[in-house]
Amino acid sequence: MKPQFLPGLHISSLRRTPRSSKQIFIDNINKAKEKSLTQLCDFFAPYIPQSMLEKRESGVMSRRRVFSFENTFWAFFSQVLDADGGCQEVVRKIQALCHKKSWKKPSSSTAAYCQARGKLPLSDLHEIYQHTAGYLDQDARPKALNGRRVIVVDGSGVSMPDTTENQEMWPQPSGQKPGCGFPQAYLCACFNLNTGILTSYEIGNKRSAEIPMLRQQLNQFESDDIFLGDKGFCSYYDQSKMQERQIDSVVRVARRHPVKPKDAIKTLGENDLLIEWKKPAWNKIVSYSKAEWEALPESLRLRQIKVSVEYPGFRTESFYIVTTLLDAQTYRAEDLADLYYQRWRVELFFRDIKTTMGMDVLRCKTPEMVEKEILMHFIAYNCIRRLICESSEQMNAAHERVSFKGGLQALRQWIDGGHFHIESNKKPQRLISEFLEYIADKIVCHRPGRSEPRAVKRRPKPHQLLTKPRREMKVIPHRNRYHANLA
Repeated sequence: MKPQFLPGLHISSLRRTPRSSKQIFIDNINKAKEKSLTQLCDFFAPYIPQSMLEKRESGVMSRRRVFSFENTFWAFFSQVLDADGGCQEVVRKIQALCHKKSWKKPSSSTAAYCQARGKLPLSDLHEIYQHTAGYLDQDARPKALNGRRVIVVDGSGVSMPDTTENQEMWPQPSGQKPGCGFPQAYLCACFNLNTGILTSYEIGNKRSAEIPMLRQQLNQFESDDIFLGDKGFCSYYDQSKMQERQIDSVVRVARRHPVKPKDAIKTLGENDLLIEWKKPAWNKIVSYSKAEWEALPESLRLRQIKVSVEYPGFRTESFYIVTTLLDAQTYRAEDLADLYYQRWRVELFFRDIKTTMGMDVLRCKTPEMVEKEILMHFIAYNCIRRLICESSEQMNAAHERVSFKGGLQALRQWIDGGHFHIESNKKPQRLISEFLEYIADKIVCHRPGRSEPRAVKRRPKPHQLLTKPRREMKVIPHRNRYHANLA
C-alpha cells in the first residue's frame, strides 16, 4: 500500500509479499500457453493459407461451433506435433483458447473433439497437403543434381489399433494368429532428395507392392526429373514408361544379370558401359495388360555402372546400377555412384516421420481416421521441413545437416513456451529470424562410412508372449520357468 502524500513510503505491514522473478516468469508462461493454438495458426500461416481454413458456407462444419474447421485442424495439427499426442491435451488447449476469447468453456471429455476430427473432409486435408508439397518444393529445384530435381522413392509400413474395421482394410500378416497381431498399412512415398519434402504418397495393404503404388504417383513427376530407387524398382516396364514421360532414372540392378564388357555397345569408362536391354518374355503375373506390354519398345538403351564400396562394414563390396543418363561427360560415373549412396537418406526421412514424430504406431480406430492421421503427419512434416530449409539458407548451412529432431524440439518449446508473446517488445520478423537461428544451430556431424546396425541394446521386460486373443489368455504359472525356456 502506498500513502497518498508520500508515494515513496511503503508500509510493509499492509502490502502483499513481493513476487519473485520466478513466479512472474511462470505466470507469463501460463498466459502464453493459453494462446498456443493461436500462435500455431499465426506461425504457419505462410505455409497453410487462411483461405483454406475459412468457415464453410454450407455442409459439414458450416455451423458456428467451438470445434470449427479451423480450430479442429490446428488442434489436430498440434496433436501431431506434441510429444504426448493424446486427445486430452488437445482438449485442454481448446479450453484455454475458449478462456482467451471469452467463449463458453467446453467439456473436458474428448468425445466432441474426436467427433469434430471425424467430420474433417479428407479432400480438404489432401488439398492442404498438396499445397504444402507443391509450395515447399519450389525452392529446391535449382539446387538438385545439375540443376535437376531428384525424387527418391521407398516404401515403409505402419501399424494401428486392432479393430475390425482396420483389419478389413489393412489385414495383419497371415503368419500371426487372429487377435495376436495388429493391422499393417504399407506406404510408398516420394521425397525430394535435396530438402526431404514429401511430394506424393500412396497407401496400400499387405497385398500391395511398391512398384504398382509408384505407378499411381507418376503423374506427380515432371519432365526432367530424376527418379532414384533401390533394386525393388528395377523393371523393364517402368524404365520404358519413365522414358516416355522424359523422366530419367537411377536404380540398382535386380532380376537381371549384369552385362559383361564384351556384350556392351560401348565402353564409356572404367566399370562404365553403354548397354542394351532386350524386352523379356510376357509374364501373366504382372499388374498391366498384355496390350500394354506389346506396346513397349523391343529394347532399351541404358548405362550400367559398377560401384565398388570403399567403406568397411557394408554387406556388399560391389553392386551395379543402371541409368538413362547416358552422357558420361555431364553425368560422371563417380557422381552417379555418390547419388545412389545418398539414396539412404530416404530411410532417414521415414525415420523422422515414424520415430521422431511418432507415426510408427497410429492411434485412430477406423480406416478413414487412419488416413487423416497419416495425412496430418505428412502436412506437419512438410511444414517442419520448410522451416529447416529457411533456417539453413539464412545460416548458410546444408539442408541435410540440420537436425530434424532438433527443429521439432525447438518448435515445441517456442510454441508452447509462448516466446512470441512474452517478448512482445520485439518485432515478429526478428523473433522468427532468431527462431530459425536456433534450428540451424543443431548440426548433425558428417560421418562417412558410419555403420549403424538396426539392433537394440536395452533388453525388453520379460513379459510372456501373447499367443492367444487377450480375452482367452491366462497368466502362466511358474513364469520363471517359462522365461527360462524362452531363453
